[in-house]
Amino acid sequence: MKKIEAIIKPFKLDDVREALNEIGVTGMTVTEVKGFGRQKGHTELYRGAEYVVDFLPKAKLELIVKEDQLDRCIEAISKAARTGKIGDGKIFVYPVEQVIRIRTGESGPDAI
Repeated sequence: MKKIEAIIKPFKLDDVREALNEIGVTGMTVTEVKGFGRQKGHTELYRGAEYVVDFLPKAKLELIVKEDQLDRCIEAISKAARTGKIGDGKIFVYPVEQVIRIRTGESGPDAI
């Protein structure tokens, strides 16, 4: 099993969710986060004063998938989240040792 963590632009969240739903992903956790990478934020003008916005709003998706779903999930997220502009985000993949469904006590791939 693998954990996919993706940081994307918030307005692309619905597109990514739909793309993952089409390939059979049944659940995910989404968190509203702020951050920056190479884009290093930007400057804005408010009531005549210029200020720097260092941390930009992002959406963080976390999902656990079976090994055979991994490549399709990465491809779906990449295609759906891509705008071609700086700040599109990143995808991280981690190994998962064990999953346990609290309600039923199921473990392993059955608990996903």
